[in-house]
Formats: sequence, structure tokens, C-alpha cells
Amino acid sequence: MRENGRVTSATRQPGTPAAALRPRLIATDLDGTLLRDDKSVSPRTVAALAAAEEAGVEVFFVTGRPARWMDVVSDHVHGHGLAICGNGAAVVDLHGGPGAHRFVKVRELARQNALDAVRLLRDAVPGTVFAVEQTYGFHQEPAYPKLHMEIPDNLLPAEALLAADGPDADQPVLKILAYHPDLDPDAFLALARLAIGDRANVTRSSPSALLELSGPDVSKASTLALCCAERGISPAEVVAFGDMPNDVEMLTWAGRSYAMGNAHPDVVAAASGRTVANNEDGVAVVIERMLTGRV
Repeated sequence: MRENGRVTSATRQPGTPAAALRPRLIATDLDGTLLRDDKSVSPRTVAALAAAEEAGVEVFFVTGRPARWMDVVSDHVHGHGLAICGNGAAVVDLHGGPGAHRFVKVRELARQNALDAVRLLRDAVPGTVFAVEQTYGFHQEPAYPKLHMEIPDNLLPAEALLAADGPDADQPVLKILAYHPDLDPDAFLALARLAIGDRANVTRSSPSALLELSGPDVSKASTLALCCAERGISPAEVVAFGDMPNDVEMLTWAGRSYAMGNAHPDVVAAASGRTVANNEDGVAVVIERMLTGRV
């Protein structure tokens, strides 16, 4: 890889189609990637996103966040207004603003799969506690810590939350959150993947031992691939950015991909290039160079 300042080229091999094709879509994670640590979008990043859209390059926010936490970027979605939320569990139209988001596509976690995953993880890793993320609701077990800046709709055991007659039973389940108070985050992820198998897709994006469980085939990459196919956009025409294990599949799928300077080692290994950290506007740095033909 050639060095370009502190940004390495995202060309996997010289002369590949991804290097030759003009990017048509930018897919970027939010926390630890596009957003600074204070959860702001810097003026430089705002300008870079606007310049990309003006140049005809669509920008998709692809995040583990639920739709109700998207107000931080809802002013920057431009024409299409779409974001991929919940690690691929939902495609959301943000045009309505906070509290008025419209779900365009939902890829739910079947309740039986969710119940199986909870049972298997409880047995394999005692002390695990759970929360349930739905399209419009958030519920948690009484022992689940206050990790999120919101009040849960219900405090019940996960089995009751996921029962056929449980709270908001008419709403799809988007994610199960699993937390352990003592384990190393990567060790917890490895144990959970082994225990749960193909009943759910297990990943993580938090620095703590907090896992995110989605439908078996649901990931940022698979939902992004669906959105791109609908637009006739190939992987080689996509540039992706990320920093945590829940970004790995997306970075591997995209023709060009960048790990942030603050990225997890697995992300660095998966990406085809690297940029500077989120607090140094690493996404904006690449977009600016991309639009002037320097990467």
C-alpha cells in the first residue's frame, strides 16, 4: 500500500476494478468513525459529506444505533434520507426527523431464534443479562445495567419479553443485547458465537462486554448489499468506513474500505486501507482526497 500522508490507499491490489471505478456510494459507521468522541459531526465532516452528495456520490450511514438515536445525523442525510440501523436490521427514512422515522425495510430476529440464543448464552456464560430492541420499543431485564440514555419500556426476564404474548408482541425484534459484567469483550464475543451458532448473528460495537444479536443472515454488509443491488451499485463502487467488529463484514464486502486510526485490530485486518482517527476527521480526510482523485 502506498502512503498518502497518514492515509493508506484502499486499493486491495493494483489495477483491481475497485481502484478503477469511480465510487458511487459511501457507507460509513457512526460512533467511533464519523462521529467524534463527543458524538458531534465536525464542520469539516459536514462539508465533506455535502461535497460527496453534490458530486453524485450517495452517503449511507450504516450503524448499530436504533432509529431513535439518529437525530445526531438526520440533518446530513441529503436527498435519499435513508440510513441502515441496528446492524442491518432496519433501513430507515430519516426525513421525518426525530420520533417520526419511517421503517423502509425490517429484517427481524425471529422470536424463537431469540429465545434459543438467550437460553444457550445463559447456559454457556452464567451472569449474562439481556435487553430487547424492537422497532419502536426497548425492554430489558431488571439486572441489565443502565448502559443507554433512556428509560426501558418494561423490566422483565428476557423470556417474558420475547414470549408470544409479551410486551409489544406485534413489533418485530431487531436485536438482542447481551451484557456480562466481568468478561473481556472479545472473549465474550468468541464464547457467544460458539454457543449460539447459526441461530443469530453475534457481533459487538461497544468497548464493554456488550454483544448485539441479530437475525442469522443480518449484518451491516448484507443489508447494504441489498440497498446497493436496488440501485445497481456493485461492491467495487462502494467505499466503506468503520472501527469495530460489527463493521468487519461491511469492510470486507466493499470494494474499498478504511479502518479508522482508532479501530479494533480485527477491523484493521479486514479493511483494505487505513485513515486517521475519528477525532481527526478520518472519514472527511478520505472523502476530500477521493473527490480530488488522490486515493
